[in-house]
Amino acid sequence: MSVEKDIARTSSPFKGMGTRLDAAIARGLNRITSAALAPYQAAVVRIGFALTFALYLIREWPYRLDLYGTTNPWGFDLAQRLIDSNHAFTVLLWSNHRLWFEVVYHGTIAASLLLFLGWHTRTMSMLFMVGVLSLMNRSMLLGDGGDTLIHLMASYLVLTRCGQVWSLDARRRERTQGQLSRDGCDRVSVVLWSLCGAGLALAQVTGFAALPWGWVLILWGWWLIQALWFWAGRRRSPEAGALLDVVANLVHNAAMLVIAAQVCLLYATAGWYKIQGARWQDGSALHFPLNLAYFSPWTTLSQVLDSRSIMVTLISYGTVIAQVAFPFTLLNRRVKNVLIVILISEHATIAVICGLPFFSLAMIASDMVFLPTSVLRWGGSRMAAARDRITARLRRSRGPGSRDEDRRVTI
Repeated sequence: MSVEKDIARTSSPFKGMGTRLDAAIARGLNRITSAALAPYQAAVVRIGFALTFALYLIREWPYRLDLYGTTNPWGFDLAQRLIDSNHAFTVLLWSNHRLWFEVVYHGTIAASLLLFLGWHTRTMSMLFMVGVLSLMNRSMLLGDGGDTLIHLMASYLVLTRCGQVWSLDARRRERTQGQLSRDGCDRVSVVLWSLCGAGLALAQVTGFAALPWGWVLILWGWWLIQALWFWAGRRRSPEAGALLDVVANLVHNAAMLVIAAQVCLLYATAGWYKIQGARWQDGSALHFPLNLAYFSPWTTLSQVLDSRSIMVTLISYGTVIAQVAFPFTLLNRRVKNVLIVILISEHATIAVICGLPFFSLAMIASDMVFLPTSVLRWGGSRMAAARDRITARLRRSRGPGSRDEDRRVTI
């Protein structure tokens, strides 16, 4: 009997450890299935990359035909041969007609702006991805590091619930007091879903679309998943809605983890490749882009910076150290936050000195994924307060009768 008591006394700590481990696993599973984590970080990714690509397309609008359209030096036949070899996706190779190109180009601008505003984000994120892949894969030799990052993030955004905060969808849900689902499945969503399905079916039936089987499954799979959301909302089935909500939360959280890992991988590989370069080792790497006309929109500013060799060396070494150390700083929140501020400042400086605004905007949007939620909410509240002040000033400038006029227009 005493031996059995000793065994029970000895095993009791392990029993308690097993219970605590089970409780921790249960809490972890409940956390990743009950809610979409990092909603403000997901909104930053949506806003940052949608705005960056929209501004890029607007800036390149006068040269759109030479970059991606019918007068592109990389001809239609060459692009088709390349796509056949690497199996990339682009709808621009469905037709070489200018009208089709204009529809895709301006449709991508519209989708980018609507995704930036958060209007029916589930549909706009898919259209945004289609537009980004179509344009970039049409002339993939034009891309740089920022374009590659936009290419990746556009694919990840489709898997996230990026419209839960800072979006027109979120404002519409607040006005209806939660009567809509969290992803805004209303009449407009159903109309957009119907138009997308009809357009895709028409393109396939008529032979206009040349889609690989993989992309057929992806596009029609997204369409059917949307149908499941609408069905669950119409049937008002709590069990089906809860199951879809859990799956959507799991996919969202996994996608946000992939986005964070992608940024860490980007910095780590960039830093380690720099270490292997002789110019980065001797600290003179910054000297060369400062003396290239393509990377020197402000020649005087570049010359002033290049004339200080110690500053050039410190920036070169500091860039390598920051990029290599970034993934490891995630283990310490304070160090990570300081390094994020340094990296954002670095990219803002690159935008001005080297004339790479869209690359820098893409990188800044990626860096902000690691900012604390409290910082993002504080920034959002400051921007909302500034917007309210501007709106109040406009109303006062329009006179005392403007409010009655606004009411009549609303009615």
